Amino acid sequence: MRRRTLLITGASTGIGAATARAAVARGWNVGLFARSAEKLAALADELGDAALAVPGDVTREADIAQAADRVAGHFDRLDAVFANAGMGLDTPGTEAGDPEEWRRMLDVNIMGVLLTTRAALPHLRETQGHLVLTGSAAGRRHIPGSIYGSSKWFVHGYAGNMAEEMAEWGGRCTVIAPGMVDTPFFDAPKPDKLQAEDVADAVLYALEADPRAAVREVFLMPRN
Repeated sequence: MRRRTLLITGASTGIGAATARAAVARGWNVGLFARSAEKLAALADELGDAALAVPGDVTREADIAQAADRVAGHFDRLDAVFANAGMGLDTPGTEAGDPEEWRRMLDVNIMGVLLTTRAALPHLRETQGHLVLTGSAAGRRHIPGSIYGSSKWFVHGYAGNMAEEMAEWGGRCTVIAPGMVDTPFFDAPKPDKLQAEDVADAVLYALEADPRAAVREVFLMPRN
């Protein structure tokens, strides 16, 4: 069978890199998109011919559009896109928070998702493909004053809306909603929490579900 192709944003570390490794191990090609060209190149070297590094900034429309086109052209198709790039805040809350930091986060967590989806849809429509978005447990419940959580509420709502739209032409959309994950997103290690590989497994579960099944959300939490 012909290898399917997955484009991953935020692919240089954490959940994105773990998903790339899992996808290649399962027979996928992967396009690796993130700002760190050096980290992407190292990961692409590790993964071999099944990987293509396409550095860029997810908040720049031209960067992500060119990446989607390049990955689709290189592998002759684009079957799935994992809009995974995201960031949190150093200073939480509204009164204590930094409006410039809010803008940077919202640009990545919201505009980055929108621009990635916009770039991907023409390719996904050709393959009746799959859009996967990184949501969060923080996007499923209310957390006192959490602006980051509010950005993930957007992702969850948008994923549901896209699932309805994509179903009209045979596509699928899934939001992956993990609780705390031990990744570079946090300053201190959290070895008792979810690992990036756990989230990668959830992404592949949704992508490889039987075509008759649309897995619209995967919600996973650490046991402790």
